[in-house]
Amino acid sequence: MTSKSGTAVAEQLPALGKTSYWTRLRKDLHKNHQVYLMIIPVILYYLIFCYKPMYGALIAFQDYNPLNANILDNKWVGFANFLEFFQGRYFWRLIKNTLTISLASTIVGFPIPIIFALLINEIKNKKFTKIVQTMSYMPHFISIVIVCSMIISFTNANGFLNTLFTHLGYSGKPMLSNPDLFVPIYVISGIWQGLGWDSILYIAALSGIDQELYEAASIDGASRWQQMLHITLPGIAPTIVTMFILRMGGLMNVGYEKVILLYSPITYSSADVISSYVYRMGIERMNYSFSTAVGLFNSAINIFLLFITNRFSKKISDTSLF
Repeated sequence: MTSKSGTAVAEQLPALGKTSYWTRLRKDLHKNHQVYLMIIPVILYYLIFCYKPMYGALIAFQDYNPLNANILDNKWVGFANFLEFFQGRYFWRLIKNTLTISLASTIVGFPIPIIFALLINEIKNKKFTKIVQTMSYMPHFISIVIVCSMIISFTNANGFLNTLFTHLGYSGKPMLSNPDLFVPIYVISGIWQGLGWDSILYIAALSGIDQELYEAASIDGASRWQQMLHITLPGIAPTIVTMFILRMGGLMNVGYEKVILLYSPITYSSADVISSYVYRMGIERMNYSFSTAVGLFNSAINIFLLFITNRFSKKISDTSLF
């Protein structure tokens, strides 16, 4: 008798838990309905512009014809578009250029916002700090077209930078026509544009460190350098690791906008990357299936790098995305 009653209670527990869950959810929706209304546009944005277009990835496995109303009516070619890219004459050049620009941007550009945030944190004059921060944020809000126009103007034959380096021994040739200079120009201009904006997260993380730790360290005789090494950096380490994982997850994503605005056929050998190649093949030559296959391959590599970096971070530290 006891066994039967115990079984009946056990069978009712999932139902009770389910009822309790939906009751809590309804109460939360009623209590925080304004917050849920605010998140609806964000959800719609991702559904419409991020998830719905994923259906279009099917054309990477087809011989796509834009005249077909139904995407499923196109001829299926399997992995033919991928094999065409892998066996193409530009495959290794694109991989090399993409990795070169992205790794250079990561190695040089990733630590600089951290260093900048640490320097900002050491400034005691709050008014001066706000001025510096505001000036560092401004380039981020300049249109990429205007930024590239400035770069072209400064580096052409009569440009400011070209004239300056001519006095230091440079040949005077337009700098953007030199394949060897494209990567440095791309990386340095990217650092200038994103320095202040990228440092915001680190500055926010610094503000969350308990100030009593600094006071205790100061009483114990720790210098500012020692405090930074043993308090500041460990305090923002989770933020640094998280941003690094995200950075590695986008390692193969070199923005095509800046590349196509700066490069030319003369500098294809060092400037042409996967995203710019996809743009040329898809938009200019209207080879939609091939360009989709190349973009899908690029996304797959990024996902793989994200998982590898996240797993490695999880093993050596307590910080990971999932």
